[in-house]
Amino acid sequence: MRIFLIVIGCISFALGVLGIFLPMLPTTPFLLLSAAAWVKASPALYEWLLNHKVFGEYIRNYREHRAIPLRAKVVSVSLVWLTIGYCILRVVNEWWWAQLLMALLATAVSWHILSFNTLKK
Repeated sequence: MRIFLIVIGCISFALGVLGIFLPMLPTTPFLLLSAAAWVKASPALYEWLLNHKVFGEYIRNYREHRAIPLRAKVVSVSLVWLTIGYCILRVVNEWWWAQLLMALLATAVSWHILSFNTLKK
């Protein structure tokens, strides 16, 4: 079970890193899954994640405050709409149903991001 949890943590960590660059792939939930898997299977990996200069802040903010910093919200929602907007206007511009689905997806992702409390520092 320990090896299985370490592997799950590594896969979810990789997906979380990809989520930084791919707007429809969420970063924070995958990092939280990594933390949950590693806290039980590998205290060393869990500590590494918590102390990571980029990703540790995601985990700490969520664990301690259940909140996302305003800058992260603005950047995330902006990137979602820029990339989905481009796809709607340039990639699937002939299929109205695909445009509608993409707009609904962008709305749902934005709503999810904005539903978190805003971290006040």
